[in-house]
Amino acid sequence: MKKKKVLIMGAAGRDFHNFNTYFRDNEEFEVVAFTATQIPDIDGRKYPAELAGKLYPNGIPIYDECEIEELITTNGIHTVIFAYSDVPHEYVMHKASIVNAAGASFALLGGPQVTIKSDKPLISVTAVRTGCGKSQTSRKVIDTLLKAGKKVVAIRHPMPYGDLVKQKVQRFAALEDLEKHNCTIEEMEEYEPHIAAGNVIYAGVDYQAILDEAEKEAEIILWDGGNNDTPFYASDLKIVVVDPFRAGHELAYYPGETNLRMADVIVINKLGAVDPDALAYLRENIRCVNPGAVVIEAASPLTVERPELITDQRVLVVEDGPTLTHGEMTFGAGVAAAEKFGAAELVDPRDWAVESIAATYDKYPDIGVLLPAMGYGDKQIKDLEKTINMMVADGVIDSVVIGTPIDLGRIIEINCPATRVKYELQEIGHPDLADVLKQKGFI
Repeated sequence: MKKKKVLIMGAAGRDFHNFNTYFRDNEEFEVVAFTATQIPDIDGRKYPAELAGKLYPNGIPIYDECEIEELITTNGIHTVIFAYSDVPHEYVMHKASIVNAAGASFALLGGPQVTIKSDKPLISVTAVRTGCGKSQTSRKVIDTLLKAGKKVVAIRHPMPYGDLVKQKVQRFAALEDLEKHNCTIEEMEEYEPHIAAGNVIYAGVDYQAILDEAEKEAEIILWDGGNNDTPFYASDLKIVVVDPFRAGHELAYYPGETNLRMADVIVINKLGAVDPDALAYLRENIRCVNPGAVVIEAASPLTVERPELITDQRVLVVEDGPTLTHGEMTFGAGVAAAEKFGAAELVDPRDWAVESIAATYDKYPDIGVLLPAMGYGDKQIKDLEKTINMMVADGVIDSVVIGTPIDLGRIIEINCPATRVKYELQEIGHPDLADVLKQKGFI
């Protein structure tokens, strides 16, 4: 039987997982190529033969998504698989229209086709958008389980932007492991808080191989999701985080709505200075699509190491990159801290942005007066450092407010005083996560 030719649209994460679980060693299909978007400089590579399996001795090329129409027509593509996350539903159908017009079918994979079953109890933490608060929710779940005497290992959604063979299975238990695996800032933002809390976290490319290793040292596995992607593993308890500051997005973004509909537990995070009408709208959307879910209310209170570096100061606020870019947030923990402690001014960095940082503002013009902590490679990290220190040299800022989850000063040199903003999940009332974990038999 003639093989169906397939193209996988991705961003170095879900696309590789879909290939590994459904297409690798599948004689019905020939995966001609991957396409790449969202993340800088991930096209022009190959999915290596060492990971691609016996059917692909030369590996699989990765092209820029802008070439998709030509790839379809030139290669006689039968089906295009859409395999990345945190995009509006309308965006997905625009891509479907492009694919169909070029002569191919368009598909979204889900369910048992692309989820792996663990031998250990498994809890997943996902969200309806990036930046909702998955990470602090994951850490809260792990902390609760550890206090109950359970051995927990986290597995993080992939971010394999380097050497894919070397990144097949990664284990992080100490800060030195971040350097060992040549992590980007975006990876550090996810792994470092777990390490600081004393947790073990795995990530990489091949999530069956990762699970095999994690199961050797865990009683319970926690899936710590990325963007608003669905879990890679079959989950015994699905916890989904929603954001009242982006009410309505829970039904408007792919695959966040899928997570909302599958959730056993929904955490409404960031409660506090929230528009009551927006919160009511969010609650109604939850009630309409998933009335059986347990709803937990929570906040993410801030702590600031040196608030005197904010009060009456001209500050540059650095926030988590993905949250500001495709997450579309216009503020984060750094802004909240600047407002709380009375900064004299939030200085706009755009006039000082260099090269890849300037390109980020061009691509995402709604970022505004914040500096996204972009660091997908050494070049971006250097550009981030240069942007900050040009502002220091010109005397336009007194201090830097770091709203990212990592110690940015450990990665780059900042030539002026800086203070970190930290935040952890704080549940409000009952039920809380401990109540749910007890009810479900995890503790």
